[in-house]
Amino acid sequence: MKTPAPGRARGIVLVLLSLATLQTLRAQKVNDIDIYSLTVDSRVSSRFAHTVVTSRVVNKASTLQEVTFQMELPKKAFITNFSMIIDGVTYPGNIKEKAAAQEQYSAAVERGESAGLVKATGRKTEQFQVSVSVAPAAKITFKLVYEELLVRHLGAYELLLKVQPQQLVKHLQMDIYIFEPQGISFLETESTFMTNELAEALTTSQNKTKAHVRFKPMLSQQQKSPEQQQDTVLDGNFIVRYDVDRTVSGGSIQIENGYFVHYFAPEHLATIPKNVIFVIDKSGSMSGRKIQQTREALIKILGDLSPRDQFNLISFSGEATPWKPQLVAASAENVNEAKSYATAIQAQGGTNINDAILMAVQLLERANREELLPAGSVTLIILLTDGDPTVGETNPSKIQKNVQEAIDGQHSLFCLGFGFDVSYAFLEKLALDNGGLARRIYEDSDSALQLQDFYQEVANPLMTSVAFEYPSNTVEAVTQDAFRLFFKGSELVVAGKLRNQSPDVFSAKVRGQLHMENITFVTESRVAEQEEAFWSPRYIFHSFMERLWAYLTIQQLLEQTVSTLDAEKQALEARALNLSLSYSFVTPLTSMVITKPEGQEQSQVAEKPVENGGCGSRVLTQHFPQPLPTSRPRFFDKLYNFPTRLGPPGPLHPPHLPYPPHRTPWRPTPPDVISRKPLSDPLRPALPAPRTTPAVPAPIQPPSVILPLPGQSVDRLCVDLKHSQGSTNLLSDPGQGIEVTGHYETEKAHFSWIEVTVKKPQLQVRASPEHVVVTRNRRSSAYKWKKTLYSVMPGLKMTMDKAGLLLLSSPDRVTIGLLSWDGPGAGLRLLLRDTDRFSSHVSGTLGQFYQDVLWEPLAAADDSKRTLRVQGHDHSATRELKLDYQEGPPGMEISCWSVEL
Repeated sequence: MKTPAPGRARGIVLVLLSLATLQTLRAQKVNDIDIYSLTVDSRVSSRFAHTVVTSRVVNKASTLQEVTFQMELPKKAFITNFSMIIDGVTYPGNIKEKAAAQEQYSAAVERGESAGLVKATGRKTEQFQVSVSVAPAAKITFKLVYEELLVRHLGAYELLLKVQPQQLVKHLQMDIYIFEPQGISFLETESTFMTNELAEALTTSQNKTKAHVRFKPMLSQQQKSPEQQQDTVLDGNFIVRYDVDRTVSGGSIQIENGYFVHYFAPEHLATIPKNVIFVIDKSGSMSGRKIQQTREALIKILGDLSPRDQFNLISFSGEATPWKPQLVAASAENVNEAKSYATAIQAQGGTNINDAILMAVQLLERANREELLPAGSVTLIILLTDGDPTVGETNPSKIQKNVQEAIDGQHSLFCLGFGFDVSYAFLEKLALDNGGLARRIYEDSDSALQLQDFYQEVANPLMTSVAFEYPSNTVEAVTQDAFRLFFKGSELVVAGKLRNQSPDVFSAKVRGQLHMENITFVTESRVAEQEEAFWSPRYIFHSFMERLWAYLTIQQLLEQTVSTLDAEKQALEARALNLSLSYSFVTPLTSMVITKPEGQEQSQVAEKPVENGGCGSRVLTQHFPQPLPTSRPRFFDKLYNFPTRLGPPGPLHPPHLPYPPHRTPWRPTPPDVISRKPLSDPLRPALPAPRTTPAVPAPIQPPSVILPLPGQSVDRLCVDLKHSQGSTNLLSDPGQGIEVTGHYETEKAHFSWIEVTVKKPQLQVRASPEHVVVTRNRRSSAYKWKKTLYSVMPGLKMTMDKAGLLLLSSPDRVTIGLLSWDGPGAGLRLLLRDTDRFSSHVSGTLGQFYQDVLWEPLAAADDSKRTLRVQGHDHSATRELKLDYQEGPPGMEISCWSVEL
């Protein structure tokens, strides 16, 4: 391997800090810069992920070109290596202490060399970018390596890759190898760019302890459309989620190359009752959307309280005001009253954080003195604010001191910072000083969901005062081994070194408190068997457990520096720095210096953004406009073999293809022709001759729901919900494990929301005109309509296309569709397919039509009317013209039997 001579290299300084569970990959096509290979190899061994991204580029131009490698990294990941290979010469990255690297960067600036600050952050990612000039016909290889420990969140680990090559790539391949000695309990994938064609390039193989996910699309599969053959459809997230089996209550101890890791997440423990006080900022800066979303989230959170819990609310601006003088039980009556109070919260005034938190502490202390707190319960304070203190005590250090002295280790404080106008560093120290954690809530359409998601993390405490114990003569350099709280869906992790003379059997104890008793878990692990389990090179990278230990130690040392005094802070930072340099981690204390070919006088600095209220500046990069699609995507034509596209002959419907039987494309009736229907049609009688100013008839409207009836001579039934009030049980089928409810607005003639609940896998999909919210394992995600989604779970597939159709399907279930309909009578629509799969137990407003349906003979006098008998009840059915929304806008005019409910 060639390396550049020392005198012929210049340095680029990349200052990055700690990254987290989401990855992005982006490469650019500029002029004749061609990415001919792009690969991602991610190996997850016992939750620790080692990811290698390799991009190979060639300059096909006849002139010098600048090539940019850009990638978004998980916030909690550490970069361990970056290199460029240009025409066989390797330009490596070297990790140095941050101060030394900064000196080199500053010297470059003084020489007049250009400097670009590369700072960018999203919710879960941070951006890495480097540019280099490449000669004509030259090839360059970029290679980036980073590592992260996947954190269990609401019952699942998540590895997320964000794929944005911005051009077609001849060789594009992602491989994710997962090895979990405990066994993989479930594995699912999700993508925001996957199409049915691309799905063929996705393969997943799995056994008890190993899984391999591969995505390897051909060039033709990457194309956005036949009309846009040079544009790629790859633009979005690719996620792998999984969890592991837990058969041993004391957790799982895993050993490799002289290091151990202990994962602890016992199942089947009872939830400990909690006493929680919500401290809500209602200052003027919270007005508008923020306070509206806060109210929405608070109402949902209050509804999730357990009857065994106690709670109270404190709203504050310039002054703090409690909802009740003391904590109250979470009874249905109290919860409903609190919801009414939350609904009425209005934003105005200043921000008095100090008095609000101290009031919460006083309420808890008084309840404790008066013995009103249930024995064995836990006490939590949850603060939500969007700004720095402006009223009362405004000095952040004094507020932190006041709060810490008041709480005195007796309660846990969790701080949520809404937006970027609040000092996150202030909130983080406030929380860490008092046994909690801080979280930023991003201002977006799903802010309410972010609040609810956080609450779900702390809603179910299972243990308190958790302590790990190991024989002192067998271990050393153990990471944090005492934790104040353990919550359902999370996991406690301890790692350390084994001493040279460690025994053949490694034992550990975990002590803690349940609701009304102390408990001790004991677990053992045979060292030789554990070592042997990690001998599979395909899934394991060298010395991964030692690196896991170093990673976890650094993360915890950095966290401890937030809430320590200066002298101790320096000692902690020194330890973290030494480990960062020893294991080549780019952390907040180190930087990576990257050499570049001679004559290239550009230096860049990429500083890892921190959650301190700012994103930093961004380097502008060229992005290519995405052309609008020239044709509408089909809905069910591939899945159900419908032979045509929708709409009139033309670009959307080739003339040589016939329309389906009994279907006519809907077109607005011209004003000079009131009716094109034959005079014999009882539903469209002939009208008088045209007037001078003809009336324009109302367009044909879609029914509330179209039901395909299997095994009937009538192939579809149009149901209009005319008298529906409030939430309605539309479908319930215990045999299929599905339930569909909805709220139909008769005046607007569409659903305001539809909710689908699936039992296996446990999933809830709630659709509204604004977005779709998917809840899985208490974890909620919001998806905007007409954004591609492709999620494969055990026994269920969920997809959404750019035309606004979301489908829930599986080989043996009824297919349920939710559609954001833009045609006449625009709104939310429900679709059903494979209705012959309903069980004999189906019920509900719509489900009843799949039980004992009988059609009476046609009336002799009027063949446009029939009687439909459903479970002993008669319904009048009329032959009418309706607009079929199932194929997407503009829809098809159909004749169907219509029933009003």
